[in-house]
Amino acid sequence: MSFLYIRVASAMHDAGALSAALGGLEGALAGIGGVAGGLTPANRAETPFYFVATGGVENDVMRHFRSRMHQGQRGPALLIAHPGHNSLPAAMEILAQVRQEGETGRIYFLRGAEDGGTLRAIGQTARCLAANQKLAGDRLGVIGPSSDWLVASSHRSEIVGNRFGMRVVQITLDELRARIARDPQPPDGPEYDIWESSTVQEGVSREAFARAVGVYRGLRALVEEHRLTALTLRCFDLVTQDATTGCLALARLAAEGITAGCEGDIPSVVLLRWLWHLSGEAGWMANVADMDASTGEMCLAHCTVPLCRVKDLRLMTHFESGLGVGLDGTFSSGPVTILRLGGAQLELGWGAEGEWLGNQHADGLCRTQARIQVAPAAIAELLRAPLGNHVIMIPGKMLALFQEALALNLAANSPRRALETAVAESAKSG
Repeated sequence: MSFLYIRVASAMHDAGALSAALGGLEGALAGIGGVAGGLTPANRAETPFYFVATGGVENDVMRHFRSRMHQGQRGPALLIAHPGHNSLPAAMEILAQVRQEGETGRIYFLRGAEDGGTLRAIGQTARCLAANQKLAGDRLGVIGPSSDWLVASSHRSEIVGNRFGMRVVQITLDELRARIARDPQPPDGPEYDIWESSTVQEGVSREAFARAVGVYRGLRALVEEHRLTALTLRCFDLVTQDATTGCLALARLAAEGITAGCEGDIPSVVLLRWLWHLSGEAGWMANVADMDASTGEMCLAHCTVPLCRVKDLRLMTHFESGLGVGLDGTFSSGPVTILRLGGAQLELGWGAEGEWLGNQHADGLCRTQARIQVAPAAIAELLRAPLGNHVIMIPGKMLALFQEALALNLAANSPRRALETAVAESAKSG
């Protein structure tokens, strides 16, 4: 991963002597992916860091920053300062003016080439900026309208486009059915590796599995035709009208790097794709089935799960209908993060870091069931102000990364104090 930084220095300083003095710092920036650039052009989509090499550059930085704003390249003023040549006072003056103009920003005070904490902070911001830029290039297929019960999670295409830059492609279920009809029950193929390797086939016939494979191939055809990088499916219509399920198809697509969500849940599929760019991992979209605010234990459940996330796969029927194929997989132990995106303009986030406690196989719930331990306060907050019925589970400790990525997105769309708030929240969560 690389990122752009713009080195800004006063003409009053000897260029050669300054380069020698700052060579170690610039070498450290290069070591984490920094690529030096000039103050022009200002219309690049990539949000730059400003390396404030000396004092006396306040107007230069502000002119470039304002030019980006005027050209529609909104984003925070990311200022790298160091202890010499009046760099820090200049950065403080710049940020003060940025805030007076209603924008936001942050100073990264790099005290030396060995300042690992600041270098990690710069690297994290660069990682978030890169993920946000990739998200803006995604094509999201919405196959059928959102499920009727998703009253808080069926955001319009223009909200997704305005907030994240994603292109939303509306596709009807009849288009999917037409692709499935080309080969509705494939008798063999690489998809059958799942059938052969599964530890249990409980109530699932080979015919039902073949029909689920047909759904996968139909969705895969739409992915290729529409150049989709992500999709969400109104899957229950396949259950009630076609006597099959999309659970297997979504699980396989997710493992192949095509982000795939259920029920037409818009915030969840956007978050799944965002986390893919941030972490390179496929997240699991699930219902919150049970929770205990006194202990911090919660149970998540769903009938699909990315194949790459689980082992000991059991093939079962879909929970509510008893039809088709549902998946029951076992996660690996370790830390996890539970996240949710929501709000009327997709401007809100909730998250908690915790530990996977184990899987369970209780009756009356969707097939893959995971018990998670988080802080009791996080569950209390989820009960007080939920953002929707689904959450996303991702391996590892991802809360600070998500909070900063969301803050950077907000700074590019509704900037007032967004980044500072997220940095404060990140510090508290850490």
